[in-house]
Amino acid sequence: MACIYIAAAHKSSGKTTVSLGLCAALRSRGHTVQPFKKGPDYIDPIWLCQAAGRDCYNLDFNTMDSAQLRDTAATHAADAEIAIIEGNKGLFDGMDVHGADSNAALAALLQAPVILVIDTRGMTRGVAPLVAGYRAFDTSINIAGVILNQVGGPRHEAKLRAALKEYTDVPVVGVLNKAPQLVIEERHLGLVPGNEAAHAARTIERIRTAVAAGVDLEQVVAIAGQAPALSPPKVQSNVTQQAVVRIGIPRDAAFGFYYPDDLDELRRAGADLVYFDSLCDHALPEVDGLFIGGGFPETQMQGLAANESLCRDVRQFIEADGPVYAECGGLMYLGRRLSWRGRQYEMVGALPLDVVMQDRPVGRGYVKLTETGHSPWGSILADGADVIRAHEFHYSRIENLDAPGVFAYRVQRGFGIDGEFDGLIHRNVVANYAHLRNMNPVCWAQRFIEFVRRCTASTKPMRNRL
Repeated sequence: MACIYIAAAHKSSGKTTVSLGLCAALRSRGHTVQPFKKGPDYIDPIWLCQAAGRDCYNLDFNTMDSAQLRDTAATHAADAEIAIIEGNKGLFDGMDVHGADSNAALAALLQAPVILVIDTRGMTRGVAPLVAGYRAFDTSINIAGVILNQVGGPRHEAKLRAALKEYTDVPVVGVLNKAPQLVIEERHLGLVPGNEAAHAARTIERIRTAVAAGVDLEQVVAIAGQAPALSPPKVQSNVTQQAVVRIGIPRDAAFGFYYPDDLDELRRAGADLVYFDSLCDHALPEVDGLFIGGGFPETQMQGLAANESLCRDVRQFIEADGPVYAECGGLMYLGRRLSWRGRQYEMVGALPLDVVMQDRPVGRGYVKLTETGHSPWGSILADGADVIRAHEFHYSRIENLDAPGVFAYRVQRGFGIDGEFDGLIHRNVVANYAHLRNMNPVCWAQRFIEFVRRCTASTKPMRNRL
C-alpha cells in the first residue's frame, strides 16, 4: 500500500491545504487516491472526499484499537494506488504524555512515511533545528520529506533550503508561497464544510493548481511507495438476510456529519439509505426510520424553518412513534426553537426543548458514556464492555427542557445534554450531543436497525402515512 502521512509541527500549519492539493493533483493525473483523516473530525473529511472523489475514513485511537486502525486503512486503500492520511495537530501531539495516541504513533502503526508541513512564517535558519529535532525525537518515525508552507518569496525559500541542506538530510519535496486565495474560510469548530461552501470546487481547484506547481508529485509518490503493504482482513459476508428497512438521512448544507463506515454498517444491518435535502425537499420520503446527523443547522436555520412542510412531516413521523436517531445538529433540529446571534427560528418542534447557541464551546472533545438501561434500542455495547467512547463538539446548549427527562446515557467524561446525561429519549427518538462511532465494542448501527425493524413489525408501516 503506497501511503504517506501529512503531519506538521503544530496545528494550522497547512496540513489540510496540502492534503487537499495532493489528493486533487494526483487524482487529476489519473491516480486513485484514498484519503484518511486522523481523529474524530467530520469537516476535513468532507473536503478530502471532494478532492479525492472517494469517501474519507477516520482513524481514531479513541474509538478504534490497533487492529481496527490497520484493518480500516488496509481495507479502504486496497483498491487505491496511494493513500493519503491527514494528521491532526502536531506530529507528536496527543492526550497521552507518552504519545500512544499521537500522529507519530499512527504513522508508526501503519509504517507510513511522513511528510512534514512547516509553516515558515518568521523563520529562516531555525527550520533546520526544528526538522532535525523532530527527526531525532523518535527515530522510528520516517520523516521522509518536508513541504515548506507560507514562504515569503524566492529569497526566503533559498534561505530555508540552504539551512535544511546544511544541517539535515531531509529533502524538500515542495514549496507553497503565501497565497490568501488558498485559505479556506473558518468559523466555530473549524473550516466551513465543503458540503456547505458553494465555491468548494473552485477552492479545491485553486489548491490543486498551487500544489501541482509547487510540489514534486513524483517524489511524493516515490516516498509513499516506501510504505510496506498492509494486508486487508478477510472479507466476511455478514450482510443480514432480514427484511430491509428504509432509513431517511438528510445530507445537505445543514446536515453532513456522517462517518462513511457507520453508513456502511447501517447497510450491512439491512438498511436502504434514502438521502433527502432538509432545505429543498418539501416532503419526507417513504421511510421506516430516520438518522439525522450533525452539522451546522444554526447557519441554515432560516431555510430549515422556511421548509415548514418537511418540519411538519418529521414531527408527525415522530408523533406516530417513528424511530429516530439524532446526533448534535439533528437534536437541535428536532427541538422547538433555535436561537443564534439575536435571531430565533421555529424548528421541527418534536422534542420538548429549546436550543441556544453560545459564544464559547459547551462540549468539545472525547466523551465517555455509560448506559442507563432506558434506551429503546437495548444495549449498544458488545458483551463484557461497559463504556462507550465517543466525542462531542457543540456550541449550543439545551434550555427549557420539559422535566423529567429520560436519558439513554450517563456522562462520565464530557458534557452531553446537561453535564450529567446524554441521549434524550422521547417516544421512539434517541437524541444526543455525543457522536457515536460503530466500532467494536459499540454497535449502535445494528441495534438501531433492529429497533426500526421491531417498530415496523409491531405497527403499520410508516410509509405513505404522512
